[in-house]
Amino acid sequence: MMSDQQQFNSQLCGFLARATTPFHAVTEMVKQLQDAGFLQLMEDESWQLQAGGRYFLTRNGSSLVAFGIGAEAGPAEGLRMVGAHTDSPCLMVKPTPEKTSQGYFQLGVEVYGGALLNPWFDRDLSLAGRVSFQCKNAELRTALIDFRDAIATIPSLAIHLDREANKNRSINPQKDIPPVLCQMSEGEKGNFRELLHQRLLHEHPDCDVEQVLDYELCFYDTQAAAIVGLRGDFIASARLDNLLSCHTGLHALQEWDGAASVLLVCNDHEEVGSLSAAGAQGPLLESVLKRIAGDDQAAYAALTERSMMISADNAHGIHPNYADRHDENHGPVLNKGPVIKINANQRYASNAETTGLYRMLAAQEGVPVQSFVVRTDMACGSTIGPITAGGVGVRTLDIGVPTFGMHSIRELAGTADAHNLSKVLRRFYNYRGSLSAR
Repeated sequence: MMSDQQQFNSQLCGFLARATTPFHAVTEMVKQLQDAGFLQLMEDESWQLQAGGRYFLTRNGSSLVAFGIGAEAGPAEGLRMVGAHTDSPCLMVKPTPEKTSQGYFQLGVEVYGGALLNPWFDRDLSLAGRVSFQCKNAELRTALIDFRDAIATIPSLAIHLDREANKNRSINPQKDIPPVLCQMSEGEKGNFRELLHQRLLHEHPDCDVEQVLDYELCFYDTQAAAIVGLRGDFIASARLDNLLSCHTGLHALQEWDGAASVLLVCNDHEEVGSLSAAGAQGPLLESVLKRIAGDDQAAYAALTERSMMISADNAHGIHPNYADRHDENHGPVLNKGPVIKINANQRYASNAETTGLYRMLAAQEGVPVQSFVVRTDMACGSTIGPITAGGVGVRTLDIGVPTFGMHSIRELAGTADAHNLSKVLRRFYNYRGSLSAR
């Protein structure tokens, strides 16, 4: 029989396999929420929220907000909120992508986010995302597709043709990374939209597609998530940043006891700055909070003042081969606990009040806690935490699971950390006390 941790990681691996794009991630989360009794709301309709009710909504098909109205403590008493993001660095197909060189059919791609490009070479790649199309009755529709099979690769240049490759090889994203899909016959021309037309008919035989209009598609690594290491210490997968946190927050929400009011937000576009209708800099969360609070401006002010957000986004584990890239007192180790992220310049939104509450809850669960501060002579990344704190005015904590190879096509985390984080988030959702220090 599997332990709770093994079962959690098995579910995480399954989620990562199905959530190949932000659209597919939200689709999977919607299925799990519906199975857990959450009701879908539409933003353009009126809401009738009930104490004890469980609800969710989506925006753009790539962002999601799920929340529960506490049966004992309503939203005016404060929301226990968890935030994550659905997107990951990747290669997205350009609008007119067809390329033919030396008889090979390739697709032009654009780098999305701060991708670590070297690991994309010599991988088995597939393609997934959203396609818009016109039906035969002239109706506009969209559908998700996922080729699943390895349909492309980006071959490396042999070292014989670049003897300095191991010393100094830079990547030109315009020239060096267009994936190779197949070989072409003489005179044959590639038609990517026709390829998508056929894929739509294959995955959605009743879609009645007349013409493919446009798409948002990205390449991804087909290698499945796996438990690796001599003693099974690690989980290796694409998109751990930040689908691991989406799964962890969702898992904790499904174990909500119904007493206090809770919320999970998973935003798209974090990797490119969050400024979009579906991103954390957009109006999604604020709009939902105002509708939960009602028309009374004082009620909304009370809600935000009494609430707290835990922004969950992976942290940098100290690499055994590059330990000097960390502050000597702040090098998080995999499987030694989730990491509180702190930055004096507010690149992370943690403060002594929010970190104190997290440490208290973690101690109650017997979960170890680590902290991360970037080296003072290095630039610091950021998360949706400061964006949410600054936009909504809610006290916020930045937390994350320590990870190797962040923004690589295949990242590495510890098998204990995500499960431990889920236990603390569950306790946070079920916490009956005040979210502010007295």
